[in-house]
Amino acid sequence: MPTVPLTIEQKGALEDFTNEFETMNALADRNRQKIILLLSERLQEGMTVTEITQMMAITQPAVSHHLKILREAGLVSFKKEGLQSFYRVTLDEPLKRLEVVIHNLLLKLNPEEN
Repeated sequence: MPTVPLTIEQKGALEDFTNEFETMNALADRNRQKIILLLSERLQEGMTVTEITQMMAITQPAVSHHLKILREAGLVSFKKEGLQSFYRVTLDEPLKRLEVVIHNLLLKLNPEEN
C-alpha cells in the first residue's frame, strides 16, 4: 500500500502527541490511577504518603515512586507543612493539553471526516 506524505499540520499534530507521552504514561498505570482517585476525594486537604500507603496495597517506597512520576507529569503537586508533605491532584492543565492534542490529531489526520 503506498504511503502518503504527511502535511505540516499533521506532522505538528503528531509532534504535539509525542510531547504528551509522559502524561499519558503516568496515567496508564493502575496504581497511579488509584492515587489520583484517592487524591481527588481529598481535593482541599490533600494526603500524605503515609495516608496514601495505608489505602493502597503497595509499599511506601512504591507510593513515593508513583507520586514522583505523577509530579513530573504535572498531575500532582505537593506542599510541605511542617514535617509532612501533602500531595494534591493538579489535573486541569495536563488534561486540557491532552484534550487539545487528541482534538488536533483527529482533525489533522482525518480531515475528510470533519
